[in-house]
Amino acid sequence: MYSRNDKKTIFNSQMKADFKILWNNCLNVIRDNISEAAFNTWFAPIIPLSYKDNVLTIQVPSQFFYEYLEEKYIDLIQQTLYREIGEGTILNYRVLVETETNTAVELRGEPRTQQSGDKKLAKKIAIKVPNPFERVETPEFDSQINSKYTFNNFFEGESNRLARTAAEAVAENPAKTAFNPLFVYGNSGVGKTHLCHAIGSKILDKYPERKVLYLSAHLFKIQFTDARRFNTINDFINFYQGIDVLIIDDIQELSGLEKTQNTFFHIFNHLHQNNKQLVMTSDCAPMDMLGMEERLLTRFRWGLTTSLERPDKELRKKILKHKVLSDGLSISDEVIDYIAENVTDNVRDLEGVIVSLMAHSIINDRDIDISLAKRVMEQTLKLEKKRITVQKIQDTVCDFFNIKKELVHSASRKREIVQARQVIMYFVKKHTKLSLAQIGAQIGNRNHSTVLHSCNAVKNLAEVDKRFRADIEEIERLLNS
Repeated sequence: MYSRNDKKTIFNSQMKADFKILWNNCLNVIRDNISEAAFNTWFAPIIPLSYKDNVLTIQVPSQFFYEYLEEKYIDLIQQTLYREIGEGTILNYRVLVETETNTAVELRGEPRTQQSGDKKLAKKIAIKVPNPFERVETPEFDSQINSKYTFNNFFEGESNRLARTAAEAVAENPAKTAFNPLFVYGNSGVGKTHLCHAIGSKILDKYPERKVLYLSAHLFKIQFTDARRFNTINDFINFYQGIDVLIIDDIQELSGLEKTQNTFFHIFNHLHQNNKQLVMTSDCAPMDMLGMEERLLTRFRWGLTTSLERPDKELRKKILKHKVLSDGLSISDEVIDYIAENVTDNVRDLEGVIVSLMAHSIINDRDIDISLAKRVMEQTLKLEKKRITVQKIQDTVCDFFNIKKELVHSASRKREIVQARQVIMYFVKKHTKLSLAQIGAQIGNRNHSTVLHSCNAVKNLAEVDKRFRADIEEIERLLNS
């Protein structure tokens, strides 16, 4: 039997664990609604301290931190607290005013009601998960569209012109163009999600009676699993078949999920046959998707398939200037040009650098100049080593040897094709954690012994052939650029 003191100790430890779990649940939701850089800057340093009597106390590093959170993120934080902990949850801040002695003051977060705030908040931030098991017949249907992402702040360049034009056409006349479905693919951070929300926002503005729904394929997968568990598949299907515009982000996450794909196939068919609009995004083109049923892939290609490429320098500068202006910052053209020259992969990295520059500038009370930009970029970008994927390796090697990707996957025994295939296998083994069998499965369904032989052949040839070794070194440089 436990003594009274033992029981008290156990209770206190449970409460300590509970509030940390509660705050971690909140962080998971917040992370999905802001950029990774903003999350790391403004939320990662927060320490949860306690939860008692409906009050969650968190510790923040400074008064500036507290003011910035209250100004920029309080709506997101409050809605997240209400969802994860409960309606009426109060946020209490403990602000460190002297770090050496751990002196702190406590400040109460300003509660905001929907009457005094924005009734569209639930639509503005995608944190409330729609219930697919309830038939939605009311005007309160939550589209999960983030209204801050519009065509007005989606800047056009050579890399995105076709995708943007097609998206605007879809938004003007959903299901009335040849772009149904609209399938947009590209690397992470190039604007696919922004484009999805822009389409949804414009359709809701022009056709407020339409049921528009945005969600990730990951969430669709979770909902389907729950529907099977609770034997509510029919309700799940009925919900989605009642949608007028279905926008699914990262559709590649359904790869390898046979039953989920089968259900989505029937939903897709129903919507398409009833002149409903479908929009999907992926990190690769349909022809490059692995683990997806062919009947789905053919339907993905029914409409328009278009890519979003990495933004060119002029587009990057345009995005940076808009971000600087919207945040009320003063940054010289020289600094903007430097950032645009060196941050080339995606829009998220660009925005993340600006957020970090702003934080360093305010906290350290110094101007934003080239030296600060260099230091911040080293801290925020180089810490994250760029992930080299199978797709990137295939694209890079095929471009280098000027060989079509489909030939690499074919049974061709031409010398130049075999060599390109071997080089791809070599780099996939070097830069990924895939097994030999997995590598072979992704490159023309070769067996593991073929992969091993290819890797050894590349290694041996590079040791004796200077020209080939130079090619390998150049491909390595391209992969890491």
